[in-house]
Amino acid sequence: QVRLVESGGGVVQAGGSLRLSCAASGRNFMTSVMAWFRQAPGKEREFVSRIRLNGGSTDYAESVKGRFTISRDNAENTVYLQMGALRPEDTAIYYCAAGPFSSPQHRHYNYWGQGTQVTVSS
Repeated sequence: QVRLVESGGGVVQAGGSLRLSCAASGRNFMTSVMAWFRQAPGKEREFVSRIRLNGGSTDYAESVKGRFTISRDNAENTVYLQMGALRPEDTAIYYCAAGPFSSPQHRHYNYWGQGTQVTVSS
């Protein structure tokens, strides 16, 4: 029904920047919120940011606030995560998710991408 494909991950030096993209597609695309989560080795999946597709209101985890920016294109079918001032602790697999309402809890999202690896070296 809905497919999410992430791209843009890679290896970057501490202090650098990286932009992740999430392309959404589907025969009957039906979602109101898209979000980014991340999961580092040995840690729980963590909310990073979310955006409402209708209106564009955003929210961020405290750990990334001021450094990351979530945005969407005019067609509301692609979401971006611009990451700046990257730190080694940002290293994780980043997942794109879509769901029916805004929430920081991963269990509330019903569509997920495969993830893209972000590694921040120091």
